[in-house]
Amino acid sequence: FFFFKQKTAYEISACLVGSEMCIRDRYQRRVHGELTNMEQIFKIIRPSEVPDQGLFCDLLWSDPDPDISGWAENERGVSYVFGSDVIDAFLKKHDLDLICRAHQVVEDGYEFFAKRKLVTVFSAPNYCGEFDNSGALMSVDETLMCQFQILKPTSGKNASSLEMDRPGTPSRKYVN
Repeated sequence: FFFFKQKTAYEISACLVGSEMCIRDRYQRRVHGELTNMEQIFKIIRPSEVPDQGLFCDLLWSDPDPDISGWAENERGVSYVFGSDVIDAFLKKHDLDLICRAHQVVEDGYEFFAKRKLVTVFSAPNYCGEFDNSGALMSVDETLMCQFQILKPTSGKNASSLEMDRPGTPSRKYVN
């Protein structure tokens, strides 16, 4: 979960991913009340069990939805979906330019939302062997130009997902 402002990237955490700070019926209180600065996010104790609801849950499990404004129930059965208006308000309030999030399978490994103000990056191709998705790795330069390395989906249990030669995993030797 990264927030970007001009030449500065604010890393939140590799295990805390998402893009929004609230759920729809608590928007005013969370964004305009509880969340007064980004330092509050940095102070979230990690690692931690993810609760069924609340800020930490919503950071992890809420998803963008191009067909709505505001907030709506999430088909995942946990947290909510949000529209681009939520991203616009959040970025304006916190003077940020870009949000990078994960924890949502996207077909091409990455997907922009809200006029390229939010990007979802998912690094696991063939997620759980159930999806034919690509994975992606993202790098960002000082002008906020995002570049992606795509990890193509593969078939066969011994196929490599990287488009380059790499040695296999060595066999494990046990010492008595």
